[in-house]
Order: sequence, then C-alpha cells, then structure tokens
Amino acid sequence: MRRSELVRRIARIPPPEPARRELEQVAAPAEAAADLLLAALAAGDLQGRAVADLGSGTERLAIGAAILGARAVTAVEIDPALVERAREAARKAGVEVSFETRGVAGWCEPVDTVVMNPPFGAQFRHADRPFWTAALAAARRAVYAFALADSRAFVAAIAREAGAQVDARRPIPWSLPRTFAHHVRERRSIEVDLWALRIGAPRAMARSGPHGRHLPSRPV
Repeated sequence: MRRSELVRRIARIPPPEPARRELEQVAAPAEAAADLLLAALAAGDLQGRAVADLGSGTERLAIGAAILGARAVTAVEIDPALVERAREAARKAGVEVSFETRGVAGWCEPVDTVVMNPPFGAQFRHADRPFWTAALAAARRAVYAFALADSRAFVAAIAREAGAQVDARRPIPWSLPRTFAHHVRERRSIEVDLWALRIGAPRAMARSGPHGRHLPSRPV
C-alpha cells in the first residue's frame, strides 16, 4: 500500500472528541501514524505478527496495523466511549481488532510488536511511564512509539533498564490542533520523536551509540 493511501485511510478515523485532558487524549496525526506503521512493516515487525496498541484511543495505530496485514491486533484503551467509536471505525475499515477496555498498568499479554501513541506526560508528570513499562514487558520483537523530544533521556533509560536496544529514533512533524481548554492557538507544532526499540537483539546500538540510528524520513 502506498503511503498516501494509508494516510487517507487513517485520517478517516476520528480523533477523540471531546478529548479528556486527564488522559492526555491526543490523536497521532495521520501522517505520523502512517510513518510509524510503515517503519514497523519495513523492519518485518508488522505483517503476520501479533500486535498491540496501548492507550489506543480511537485506534488509528491498531486499525492501521490491521490494514497492513498484522495477524492479530489488540487495542488496549481505558475510555469505554473511545472503544465504542473504535469498534465502529474498525468495522468501516473492514478489519478485525480485539478490544480490551482497561488501563495498561499490569497488562503484559505477550505480542510480537507494540505500537503506541502514549500520553506524553505534558499535562501530568510520569503519565507516560506505565505505557513504556507495559510495552517493554509485552513485546517480544519491537516497540514503535511516539514521545516528546524532551523525553529522549527517559526513553533511552527505560529501554536500557528493560534490556531493549534503541534501534532507531527520528524527529517527526507533529501539528497539534487546539484540543484542551487551556490551548489558546488553533494549531501549533510540537517536537516529537518516533522511536523503534528492539527487544533482546542489539542490531543498531553496537554501531551507532545510545540513541540508535535515524529512521528514514519516508519509511517504505
């Protein structure tokens, strides 16, 4: 599937409306979600694999993974209203996704790959930590996720503590629309990274240091 078509299909999945500030419900831009999924696909971590999307919201990543041929996709989301919207979105997309309406703390069902757009911890400090902990405990192959650029040291450290390797990281364009009441601008750019963490297989670390290699700007 061409990137442009994947972006169009992901863009049809609505963002959380109204978004809940206490859960930091911010949808990944369709372009960013497509780049994450295509990076996982290119690395052999998506097609035919068991995939989980943690803190899945309206399931842009989960549905996108199913579209690209994941064998089984599990979406874990605590907000039941978003789960109902996601069920409808998956039906319209013509894909199957298993839904678990719960928080990620303590969730550790083994999967090949975790994809996620977790809370960034911008509204509530350390809100992102349970997501990274769960992802690194569950994934057998890789974790692909977004994080604020300010969190680079944290992500590298929590990956190292879990015995994972930073396979790749790159800044990614991220335009944040006005989502919460305290947002004063219609849209603003924020500094976000796309991370790829390799579980138990030091591929890139040995040759490129603690921050891994850079993902291509247009994964194919």
